[in-house]
Amino acid sequence: MSQLGIVAIGRNEGERLRVCLESVVGRGHTVVYMDSGSIDGSVGLARSKGVEVVELDLTLPFTAARARNEGFARLEEINPSVRFVQFVDGDCEIAAGWLDNGCRVLEERPDVAVVSGRLRERFAERSIYNRLADIEWNSPIGEAKSCGGNAMIRVGALRQVGGFNPTLIAGEEPDLCVRLRQHNWIILRIDAEMALHDIAMTRFSQWWKRTERGGFAFAQGVAMHGRPPERHWVHELRSTILWGLVLPLFILGLAWPTHGASLMLTLAYPLQAFRITRRHRKLGMSTINAWLWGWNCILCRFPNALGVLRYWSSRLSGRHQTLIEYKEKHQVPLKQQT
Repeated sequence: MSQLGIVAIGRNEGERLRVCLESVVGRGHTVVYMDSGSIDGSVGLARSKGVEVVELDLTLPFTAARARNEGFARLEEINPSVRFVQFVDGDCEIAAGWLDNGCRVLEERPDVAVVSGRLRERFAERSIYNRLADIEWNSPIGEAKSCGGNAMIRVGALRQVGGFNPTLIAGEEPDLCVRLRQHNWIILRIDAEMALHDIAMTRFSQWWKRTERGGFAFAQGVAMHGRPPERHWVHELRSTILWGLVLPLFILGLAWPTHGASLMLTLAYPLQAFRITRRHRKLGMSTINAWLWGWNCILCRFPNALGVLRYWSSRLSGRHQTLIEYKEKHQVPLKQQT
C-alpha cells in the first residue's frame, strides 16, 4: 500500500467537500474522511467516492484536533505501513503536484516532521476578510515554528508526541508543533503550492469570531507553553492585553478627569497600523495588502482580547469552553445527482 495516507475532516462542507475529495482520490493513497455530524449528504458523497468514512461520536465534546486524531487512527488501521499523512480540511483542494512534493521533502529530510506549502484563498476578491486570510497564510519559506491544519506530517513523529491535543478548541496545530520541536523535529514551509482554501468569510461578524478564537488560543497557548525557552505566543498575548484591554480602559478611565484629553491617545492605533504597514511594504508586500494587514493587526486586538477573557473566565470557573465558530453550519448545498 502507499506510504502516504490522507485524512480529511469536515462538517456540512457541501460542494467544497466534493472538490476536496476529488483532489486526493484515485491516486493510490488511502483516504479517510472524518465527518462531524453533517446533515447535507457529505457522508454519502464521501462513500460514493470510495473514501473510508468515520462519523465522529458527537456525544463527546467536538474539536478539530479530536477529529484529526480519530481519522489518523482509522488510517493506521487500514494501512499500518503508512509513513506520511496529509491532513486536509474539507473546504480545501489539494494542489496538483503537492502530494509528491511533500513526500519528496520528507524522504530527503529525515529531520523534518511537518512540511507545508502555500495555502491560498480561492476567492480572495470576494471580501476584505477573504483577502486578509490569503495574506495571513502567505507565511515565510524555511524553518517555521508552526503549521496550519493543512500539512503533511511524518507518522513516526506524530506518534512520538501523541498526536493532536483533543481538548484544544483552537491552536491545536501550533501546540503540536511546539511539542514536535521540543523533540528536535523541524517544521518546514517550502516554496510550493499546497492547497486552495474556500474560507467563505464575507461578513464582519465572521472575522470577529475567527479573531476572537485566536485570542482564546493565545491565552491557552501561553498557559501551556509560555515559559522559557519556548515562550509560545507570549508576544501575541502581551500585545493583545496592551492594545485590546489596557490602553482602551486607560483612555476611557481618564476621559472624565482629563476633560477628554485622554482621547488623544487613540491616535496610537493608526500610528501603530502605519508602522506595521511600512514594515510589510519593506518586506515586499503590495501597498493595498500592507495597509489592509496593518489595520487588521491593530483592530484584531479587540476581538483577541475578548477571546483572552473567555479563556481566563473558563479556566477560573472550571467550565469547558465550547467551539468559537465563525462558519455557517450549512453554506454550500450538495448538487443533486442525476
